[in-house]
Amino acid sequence: MDKKKILILGASGFIGNAIYKELCSYFDTYGTYCSNATYSSNKKFFRYDLEEDDIFRVLERVNPDFIISALRGNFASQIQAHQHLMEYLIKKDVKLYFLSSANVFDAYSKFPSYEYDKTLSESVYGRLKIKIENMMMRLPKEKTAILRIPMVFGNTSPRIKEIRSCLENHEPIEVFPNLIVNVINDDRLTQQIHYLINRDQTGIFHLGSIDLIQHEEFIKEVIKRMGNFHPILKRVFTTNEDRYLAALPKDHKLPKNLEVRYQDIIDHHIVIE
Repeated sequence: MDKKKILILGASGFIGNAIYKELCSYFDTYGTYCSNATYSSNKKFFRYDLEEDDIFRVLERVNPDFIISALRGNFASQIQAHQHLMEYLIKKDVKLYFLSSANVFDAYSKFPSYEYDKTLSESVYGRLKIKIENMMMRLPKEKTAILRIPMVFGNTSPRIKEIRSCLENHEPIEVFPNLIVNVINDDRLTQQIHYLINRDQTGIFHLGSIDLIQHEEFIKEVIKRMGNFHPILKRVFTTNEDRYLAALPKDHKLPKNLEVRYQDIIDHHIVIE
């Protein structure tokens, strides 16, 4: 049986690259990069500049069974690239997995959100994700999976690097005291995506911890794991009431061994220099 052929758009970014590393041993996996020249000699990577290049060129070269979109960059260019992806999906036997965000619900702050809740966002980023999700919803259901993810941590994640840098330079670390979130790290997220591809799953999935924690508490716990620091915390209050930014699974739950709790994510930050 032929291996599934997978194309990861944005495979040089933190999450895209973590997905590539998870999948490349099991599937015939390709990726795109934009400016990071270290990938230019890798035969599995194609240069693709969101603002200048036509996505069709890469799609025709790879002819994938699955496309995973982890693209970042200019919002208008992202929308155009995804419009082209939709055209491609209509013509070809291919599935699109789109990395969306809990931010598609950031206008609803009173409750956590579930897969089939209505999306509404106050942020430009959340609205971008909604726009692409809505394009996907017009396609046959068996062609798409919307993967909504919360804040992603991990030892090499931009968020952890920034915390580490602030600690070392005695700079303040921003925390949101009454923001209640769920979280994930790169390891668990990529295992969950691997599972969904193996099972040919489509639909809407919330890939975050199945429990919630206050953002400030979470960051404090992660810092404690990093060593004996005395962090300077800059508390950012957007409201005096608790507000939620959490996308929890209800309809599409993953198997128990792939579920994750926020404590697992905290425990993961044993920093190896």
